[in-house]
Amino acid sequence: MPTSATNQMGMEIAQVQNSLSHLFFTFSISFLFFSIIVLFLRSRPWCNCHICKTYLSFSWRSEFSNFSDWYTHLLKKSATGTVHIHVLGTTITANPANVQHMLKTRFENYPKGKQFSSILGDFLGHGIFNSDGDMWRFQRKMASLELGSVSVRSYAFKIVSTEINDRLIPFLRSISGRSNSGTVDIQDLFRRFALDTICKISFGLDPGCLDLDLPMSDFANAFDTASRLSALRATTTAPIVWKLKRFLNVGSEKELKHAIKIIDGLAQAVIRQRRKIGFSTGHDLLSRFMGAVQEQVDDKFLRDIVVSFLLAGRDTVASGLTTFFLLLSQNPAVAAAIREEIETNKKDGVLCPGQLNNMHYVHAALYENLRLYPPVQFDSKFSAKDDVLPDGTFIRKGTRVMYHPYAMGRMESIWGEDCMEFKPERWLRDGVFTPESLFKYTVFQAGPRVCIGKELSIMEMKTVIVAIMLRFNIDVLMSKEKPQFALGLTASIKGGVQARILHQS
Repeated sequence: MPTSATNQMGMEIAQVQNSLSHLFFTFSISFLFFSIIVLFLRSRPWCNCHICKTYLSFSWRSEFSNFSDWYTHLLKKSATGTVHIHVLGTTITANPANVQHMLKTRFENYPKGKQFSSILGDFLGHGIFNSDGDMWRFQRKMASLELGSVSVRSYAFKIVSTEINDRLIPFLRSISGRSNSGTVDIQDLFRRFALDTICKISFGLDPGCLDLDLPMSDFANAFDTASRLSALRATTTAPIVWKLKRFLNVGSEKELKHAIKIIDGLAQAVIRQRRKIGFSTGHDLLSRFMGAVQEQVDDKFLRDIVVSFLLAGRDTVASGLTTFFLLLSQNPAVAAAIREEIETNKKDGVLCPGQLNNMHYVHAALYENLRLYPPVQFDSKFSAKDDVLPDGTFIRKGTRVMYHPYAMGRMESIWGEDCMEFKPERWLRDGVFTPESLFKYTVFQAGPRVCIGKELSIMEMKTVIVAIMLRFNIDVLMSKEKPQFALGLTASIKGGVQARILHQS
């Protein structure tokens, strides 16, 4: 065949190939665009009802400083204590009967769900807070065995006491010794304290001894960023938006990816150091997990466990302590009653678990604080099948169903007309702390998913409270202002909480 004819045929074939490639590319882009439109329409990102228009326009901000306060307002107005946010495909409830139905009676119908796992998966992976089924049961069983043991609780108490005596108290003393009385951001202080203690309790490691490329403050900031941006995903009316941003690696999703990369570096350093030291004789939780699973899992699984422990131990404890001292600044009579109980029970300035257990008023004040300011203000499940809640609300399969501890703590139908008052006495019967049903006091969840670290966190917070109040007055400067909460998986106050540290006279 002549050369010119061969070249001509080759050019024609190339043109056909280019045309087919262009056609395929055009089809792919068109299909992607069509898919996005369909998903967007299916998500129903608009609704003409008053609640949805208020949500979409952010007009609730004209009356409420916090998103959760607006939800509380809606739930109080509802005859059933249940409302619908149609544009989110979400049903929200503050009805204890509904909560019991979700968390216990029909537990299997209300898992975290694939939708929830998708929202938090990049941050929390398949950790205990973001998993269902066998994965959740395995982690739950392991953590329950360890956290329920007397040896682990004793080990944890020694760590908390040591951190208080060697670091927290000396730091507060140095602040209080400054001229004109020093001030400090107690939210940041308690976060750093909680991070140190959870690393030692859960991983058997001092954060300062890890082989890290960045300072611990960068890891703390990354954790806050990941929490904020993961929560932001849940507020969008069209999930396809954040998924597309993640695919294109732009905007908030690019920032989230960077934050998670930093968090992964911390988790890897923890795992690496724990392996280097050895885990066969370790008392910490990570060592016990590693010893139980041996080589059956990869580091990704251990990474998810590390991040879950950090979320549970750092953010929730710090949040609870911060709002506790905020409320004490607003209620001096409660502070005086706490000091009186401490003076009655202390022994040579040394604290032991037995003494803490006898401080019923301290316990009641802490529970009352968590009622008004729960560290986790809401929790979501997704309905696996069609269902009807006890109040008659129909729940369609795939609906996000949220119960709201923050709102529940402010419901007159649950706590009476004085529900907005800080009254530790509501928890006491003849001077003895008496708990309420976990289905009305949902701070620690309830049912099969009830918080297994509850006793550990209560012990840590009580120990810190008593140790500080023995020696100092913490005068919160913003005590007369209503706290504004930042977006996140756990409650944190925007701008921090400045406080004056004074020696106890």
